[in-house]
Amino acid sequence: MRFKKTIQQLLEEQTSTNEKGLKRSLGPFNLVALGIGAIVGAGIFSLTGIVASENAGPAVILSFVLAGIACAFCALCYAEYASMIPVAGSAYTYTYATLGEFMAWIIGWDLVLEYALASATVAVSWSSYAVKLLTQFHINIPVELTASPFDPIKLADGTTTKAGIINLPAVFIVALLSLVLVKGTKESATINNLLVILKISVIILFIALGWSFINPEHYTPFIPENTGEFGHFGWSGIIRGAAVVFFGFIGFDAVSTAAQEAKNPQKDMPIGIIGSLLVATVLYVAFSYVMTGLVPYTAFKNDASPAATAFAVTGYHFLNSALIIAILAGYTSVILVMLMGQSRVFYSMSKDGLLPAFFSHVHPRFKTPWKSNLFFLVFVSLLAGLVPISDLGHMVSIGTLFAFSLVALGVIILRKTNPEIPRSFKVPFVPLIPILGIGVCLFLMTGLPIESWERLFIWMAIGIVFYFLYSKKHSKLRNKKY
Repeated sequence: MRFKKTIQQLLEEQTSTNEKGLKRSLGPFNLVALGIGAIVGAGIFSLTGIVASENAGPAVILSFVLAGIACAFCALCYAEYASMIPVAGSAYTYTYATLGEFMAWIIGWDLVLEYALASATVAVSWSSYAVKLLTQFHINIPVELTASPFDPIKLADGTTTKAGIINLPAVFIVALLSLVLVKGTKESATINNLLVILKISVIILFIALGWSFINPEHYTPFIPENTGEFGHFGWSGIIRGAAVVFFGFIGFDAVSTAAQEAKNPQKDMPIGIIGSLLVATVLYVAFSYVMTGLVPYTAFKNDASPAATAFAVTGYHFLNSALIIAILAGYTSVILVMLMGQSRVFYSMSKDGLLPAFFSHVHPRFKTPWKSNLFFLVFVSLLAGLVPISDLGHMVSIGTLFAFSLVALGVIILRKTNPEIPRSFKVPFVPLIPILGIGVCLFLMTGLPIESWERLFIWMAIGIVFYFLYSKKHSKLRNKKY
């Protein structure tokens, strides 16, 4: 027997838990800002230069358009689900209603890869930029406190010395944002709104000031001739570039984890998911157009800060510091939204009995899953401060793509099994759009290193053991406690 929840069960649970649990405080603007906060990180300042110099040239603009369209297939599926099942838990909850408890557990366990590891990875990058900014104000943190014990420290002269002790700035930002999340969803959303406004302001400033310095000659040829190798310029380069920048779009799914805290989820969740993706696509395209118009795309080869290189031709040097601040704001909002998404997924899994009740305790005053937030404060801080996780970025990607695939599959299944359920938003051209979403995700997963697949299988094996030793025995659905 495949244990799965009915849509009616999910909606009844949502009604009862909201009376004494999570507080509905998020409107459509907050939800769009949450999505932008997760999508538009520092990648806009780095991915553009990498793809332009190695894959597509000025046609990186088309790579962003293609990636946006590909991501939209999955975003539309999330939007239908979120309008139909407005409860916390994102893909985990959706899978519970379509593929059953075991697959729901698998996807919930998988989301740890996306949210917890993404938070830790971004925190490490946040640390490096924070240290760089502080040195401009003559504030120097001992290098041993900016790297993990397993990372050799690179000195200014290029030499390396002994490994660090702990990445203290990374620990600091994770702890700070976790405490913000404990304080309240509305307060967290307000801070995220400010961060989003700050980074978008700098991006728009870059576009507005740089526009008049564009040299049309830098767009010729717009699509550089292929070198004879797939992915190195030509149309194949545009396609390879789209696969690379696709990962600059993921994060909109974090919006769906806040469904139970949205004021009008049936209407506002699709606006938050699709709206944030649309805004991000427009920003990415406009930014890449200006950036490749300021200097030749070849100038970005092996450049760690391509945006600064491009903007240097304008003479507005003050924006170099502003770019660092925008990158920090971008990273901060990503960490905030990812930590929030992780705690909401664990909250939902705990409410179902698949995880200890610890994770679903709601603070009597703040109305947040505070114990879950504190758990991830410790867990993600340890990862960010002590573990060299730069090579785990692909793990985040494979976990995300796996989740996307199951959500798209679920839309097809629910259209067949539960066509009568009210949907305030419906994916057009089903099953074509979901199938295209699944196809894109599987195609991108095949391009990831074999190590990513090995780590995914190991992580899933650990999760399956936990499920059969604990979750299956404590499942409220199996024990008829609903």
